Amino acid sequence: MPHSIIPRTAPFWLPQSQLTPLPDASTLDWLFDEGSLTRRLTRLSDDGFSVTPLFEGWQVLRADECAALDLPQDSEGWVREVYLRGHGEAWVFARSVASRSALQGDGLHMDELGSRSLGELLFCDRAFQRRAIEVCRYPEQWLPVDCRAPQLWGRRSRFDRGALSVLVAEIFLPTLWTAARANPENC
Repeated sequence: MPHSIIPRTAPFWLPQSQLTPLPDASTLDWLFDEGSLTRRLTRLSDDGFSVTPLFEGWQVLRADECAALDLPQDSEGWVREVYLRGHGEAWVFARSVASRSALQGDGLHMDELGSRSLGELLFCDRAFQRRAIEVCRYPEQWLPVDCRAPQLWGRRSRFDRGALSVLVAEIFLPTLWTAARANPENC
């Protein structure tokens, strides 16, 4: 079951220029790093990186996702929710979505990724163009029960290739910050 219970108010996704107050420099660096998060987590974990799928399937997309993808409200799309792990520990909760109509004719088979990283695929295909990163304090109700915590930082960005747009949201769990503080040389 996906973890998309709708809270009373949706978060405000903001670019760095509108973010006040600013988080500390380390958090800011992670939130707005435009490189591959998969590669950064692989480096931090000293190659102990893995992906655990939690949910994959068609569902009605959230209003904030439809708006970000320029879709009519209540559009259906493919949803993929995973944990990005370091040494087996969940460091990031990620939710990626794309509209049904765009996926059907594009040839990107999000349903066949399994435990492979979608982010790595998006960064390896030079045809994808990444839009600006936006951040928010991610709604606790949208997280899997086993990692729910208030006020977690999340970021999202849209990747476009022709008519296909994939929206990728990454929520940084407390375990990531612990690992990053313990291994600053690998960040």
